[in-house]
Amino acid sequence: MPDRTADVLDATLRCLLRYGARRTTMDDIAAETGVSRSAVYQYVRNKDDAVRRIAERLHEQALTAARESAVAPIPLADRVFGIVTAKAELMAGPFAASPHAAELLDEQARLCGDICRGFTDELHELLTGVLAAAELERPGDAARIVLAATIGLLSAGRPDLLRTASDAVLAGLGAPSKTFEGEQQ
Repeated sequence: MPDRTADVLDATLRCLLRYGARRTTMDDIAAETGVSRSAVYQYVRNKDDAVRRIAERLHEQALTAARESAVAPIPLADRVFGIVTAKAELMAGPFAASPHAAELLDEQARLCGDICRGFTDELHELLTGVLAAAELERPGDAARIVLAATIGLLSAGRPDLLRTASDAVLAGLGAPSKTFEGEQQ
């Protein structure tokens, strides 16, 4: 019997987009997967487990992009922007048009809030590391400012201003715009 976990999770995501976590049932997931309800239980413990696994998958994909940006041999401003763009792309992903996005992407969400908080914490660590390597003062505080600006702009529906905001924070810290990690100006 082939492992259909990915199929079950993909079907769960489609159901969540349509109905939200509260209204999605195991019967919905089974029908969307094309298997019996008892078959779904071979791959996930219950609906909450399926929802959390979807949230983990989406956040991990975004973290992979953020980690790649953090170590890329590109200017500091581009690395910082790449990290915050990972959060923007997560928010613009499959849930962009769904009224149920908060159930998977909000730090206050009942089922997935801890996953979202862990994601934000890791983005903070990545930003802090990148800013510390550039020898900026108070890199942890600067990372918090960049993240707060990112969250605020995304909440306001203005992801188009992310680059301006991250560049403004870096400029305010006196960061040279074209410095590569480890490179002397």
